[in-house]
Amino acid sequence: SDCVLFGEIAFAPFERIISHGIDFGPTALWLMGGILLLNATFIIVFYKELKLVTFDEGLAKALGFSPIFIHYALMMVTSITAVGAFESVGSILVVALMITPPSTAYLLTTSLSKMIWLSLAFGSMSGVGGYFMAFIFDVSISGAMATVSGLIFLTALFFSPRTGVLYKLLLHKQQKVQFAAKMLLVQLLDHEGKENEKQENTIRNMIDHMGWKPLFAKRVTRWAVQRSYILRDEDFLKLTSLGRAMARQVMVTEQ
Repeated sequence: SDCVLFGEIAFAPFERIISHGIDFGPTALWLMGGILLLNATFIIVFYKELKLVTFDEGLAKALGFSPIFIHYALMMVTSITAVGAFESVGSILVVALMITPPSTAYLLTTSLSKMIWLSLAFGSMSGVGGYFMAFIFDVSISGAMATVSGLIFLTALFFSPRTGVLYKLLLHKQQKVQFAAKMLLVQLLDHEGKENEKQENTIRNMIDHMGWKPLFAKRVTRWAVQRSYILRDEDFLKLTSLGRAMARQVMVTEQ
């Protein structure tokens, strides 16, 4: 249990470096400052190699880089960071802030450089926001910081413009309407010019034949009308020249 509970951020300022009566500040500040400098230097010096080895190991070997060396160098820096942070702030924050900020950044961008900067920003926001939350509600500082980090991640998970849950739901609905509208255009083209056109090319007939719900049929029809694919005369639907061309394109693509 001592190992699990080792490291408490609330007590970090009280363990200080004092030499010849001079207070040089908290030990954690110097320790983590040195680790920050080590990480920054490693990323700046080996940024190109890290990027290449991560995304194309074969090309890295062909260009003369050593993926094994880069891999173990990264593992060494990560281990030093984890051990130093574990001693200063404890296991909760080490796990939370080494995983959540990068994961959040990954949801928002595919650029490695932007991902690094966003990770730093989200980590800082988690630290500052969590501290004030702990102060206001009189709760654990580490737990509050981890909670804020989790809330930031959940916000990105649901509202990310690229991979967010809500974005994917909206995209799925749009694709469903677009596919149904294209099928509608093909159906209208198939009956265009025939004797039963007035009976077949109606919203009511589409609902009956395609099994659409009335509300969904209205959405599909509205989508097609807004893009000038069809003209609507009460219940009757008629293709425009643009809609006719789109219907033929769909038929060729499907074939």
